[in-house]
Amino acid sequence: MDERATGGSVCRRAPARRDLAYTLVLPVLAVLGLAHLVLVGLSTVLTVNLVGLPMLALCVRAARALGTANRRAARALAGVRVPDPAPFRAGPGLLDRFTAALGDVTGWRAVGHALVRLPAAVVAVAATAGLWAGGLLLLGCPLWWQLPALARLSPGGWPEAALMSAAGLALLLLAPKGVHLALAPERLLARSLLGPGPGEARIRRLEQARTLAVDDAVARLRRIERDLHDGTAARLVTLAMSLGMAREELEQAPDPGRLDRARALVEGAHRDAKETVAELRDLIRAIHPPALDHGLETALATLTARSPIPVRLDADLPERPPRAVEAVAYFCTTELLANVIKHSAAGHATVEARTADGLLSLRVRDDGVGGAAMRTGSGLHGLAARVRTVDGTLDVHSPAGGPTVITVELPLHL
Repeated sequence: MDERATGGSVCRRAPARRDLAYTLVLPVLAVLGLAHLVLVGLSTVLTVNLVGLPMLALCVRAARALGTANRRAARALAGVRVPDPAPFRAGPGLLDRFTAALGDVTGWRAVGHALVRLPAAVVAVAATAGLWAGGLLLLGCPLWWQLPALARLSPGGWPEAALMSAAGLALLLLAPKGVHLALAPERLLARSLLGPGPGEARIRRLEQARTLAVDDAVARLRRIERDLHDGTAARLVTLAMSLGMAREELEQAPDPGRLDRARALVEGAHRDAKETVAELRDLIRAIHPPALDHGLETALATLTARSPIPVRLDADLPERPPRAVEAVAYFCTTELLANVIKHSAAGHATVEARTADGLLSLRVRDDGVGGAAMRTGSGLHGLAARVRTVDGTLDVHSPAGGPTVITVELPLHL
C-alpha cells in the first residue's frame, strides 16, 4: 500500500477524532459556564447592597480560570490557535487586587464567551449527535429489523431497512465534515473572546519591541566597552609605556640642553597619555560597570564600599533582574549617592534593594538637610527619564531639614 495514501488517511482521521472529542467535552464546559453565569448574575443583583461586589470580583477571577480551560480545550481539540492573554496583575494590597479583578478585561471577556457560546454549543452537540448517532442507528436498520417486534410491525420492511442503512452510511461519511462545520462558531468565539484583545495584543507587541530595543542597546554598549577596553585603552597604555622607556633612554644621552627640551616634551606626552588612560577607564566603567558582570548586588556592594561617607547596603535579590534593569538601577544608585555626597551634607546613607511582586525596589536614604526636588534640568529629572525607559517610577520625599528618601521601582520582567 502507498505510504503517502496511508498517511493522508490517518491525517484526515485525526481532525475528525479531535472534533468528536471536543463535542464530548463541550457540554461539560458549557454547563460549567452556565453555572458560572448564574453566579455572575446573582452577584450583579447583590451589588445593589454592595454585598455582591466581593462575589463579583471573585466571579471575574474565576472566569479567567474557566477561560483558560476553554482555551486549552479549543487549542488541543478544535485546532484553534489562541494565544494566552496577559497574566492578571494587581498591586500588593487587598484593595488593589479587588479593583483590578473588577476591571479585568480578560475575565469579563471570558464571561461574555460563556454567555454567547451556549447556542453555538447546542448547535455543535446537536449536529454531532444527529450525524454520528443517527448515522449509526440508521446503518444498523437491517439488524433492528430482525427483532420480532419490528418484524411484526413491518413485515415487508427489508427494502426499507436497506434504504435506511444506505442513508445511515451516507450520514457517517458526511459526519466528519458536518461536525467540523458545526464547530465553526465555537472556533470563532474562542479566537475572538478567549485570546488577548486587540489593544492588549498591540501593547504586547510594543512591549516586545521595547524589550528588544533595550536589550540591543545594552548589547551595543557592552560591545563598545569591550572595544574601548581591548583596543583604544590598550594602545594608550602601550604608548604611555613607550614614552616612559624613551624618557629613561634620554636621561642617558649627551647634549644636556637638547636633552632637557626632549625630556620636557616626553614627560608632557607621558603625563597626557596617563591622564587619557584614566579618563578612558572612567568612561568604560560608565558605559558598563565591570561589577555588573557578577550581578547587581555585587555591583552595589562595590559602589557603596567606595563612598567617602558611610553607606549601609541592605540587599535581598534572590531573582536576578534583566541586564537593562540592572544597568538602570546601578546608574540610579551612582547618581543618587553622588547627590548625597555633593549636596545633602549627610553623615550617613542607606541603600536598600528588594525584589517583590514583580518589581525591583531601590531606596536611597540619607540624614542630610533635605530639599531635593525633581525640577526640569536637575539630575533627578534626568534619572526619572532614564527610569521611564523601562516602565519604572521614581519617587522623591525630601522635606526641608531631611531626611531624604528616594525610591526607584523597576519591573523585573520587560
